[in-house]
Amino acid sequence: MSSMACPVWAGRVLGWLLISDPPHQSIGELTEALMASKGSISTMTRLLIQLGLIERTSLPGLRRDYFCIKSATDELITQGIVKITTMRQLSERGLRLLEGKSPQLRERLKAMRDVSAFFEKQYPILLERWEGERQKAKQQAG
Repeated sequence: MSSMACPVWAGRVLGWLLISDPPHQSIGELTEALMASKGSISTMTRLLIQLGLIERTSLPGLRRDYFCIKSATDELITQGIVKITTMRQLSERGLRLLEGKSPQLRERLKAMRDVSAFFEKQYPILLERWEGERQKAKQQAG
């Protein structure tokens, strides 16, 4: 499998897990459904687990692993906030280390700090709006 195929295979695995019934799938089920090699599926499930998009699970009485979409959308949002905050903090630390150096040297770090700080402030606002939309949709459906 070439490195160019990685995003495609990861997308296929993720897409299948989003629509599969049942929502949990074994490596064997994924290889059959996606007509892919066991090695490709194994590699892509590891990648998707690292990205926090899917999780490995087990079912009572069965001795194999299954994969499913990570259920906590809010956890993914929280991970995004943590990553953005970390980028801002790293950028600020880098700027302190480069104090007194040329503006050109500091330019990329300043840009990273500024965009990270912007998104760090906007994330809670977006999350609040999302919760409002979700509540409104629940009320309209029920």
